[in-house]
Amino acid sequence: QLQLVESGGGLVQAGGSLRLSCAASGRTFTDYAMGWFRQAPGKEREFVAVVTRNGGKTNYADSVKGRFTIARDNAKNTVFLQMNSLKPEDTAVYYCAADRTVSDSTASPYQRNYEYWGQGTQVTVSS
Repeated sequence: QLQLVESGGGLVQAGGSLRLSCAASGRTFTDYAMGWFRQAPGKEREFVAVVTRNGGKTNYADSVKGRFTIARDNAKNTVFLQMNSLKPEDTAVYYCAADRTVSDSTASPYQRNYEYWGQGTQVTVSS
């Protein structure tokens, strides 16, 4: 089992910033591409960002491109999501997830590919 624990959520005003962290334990962190997803009230969970297992490639949802940055620190078994210029529509529970892969180029936006999920952290952006 790979355990994932998110932190860093909270309440912020529109235009502000937050940095989410996701700490992994239990398995070899570098075996996994790491993604962030979010679920707003009344909506389905959606893809936000992904980073390959070696950190060399990233992919973003169009709605966050240019505002959010995903990165990982493999020495600390942690993946981050830096969120800038936050908007009220970014309000959601944010989840990190792990996709086990043998490829350094895997960066899937599809939830079905992710085997492990964290418990989520709430991000609320006020207008």
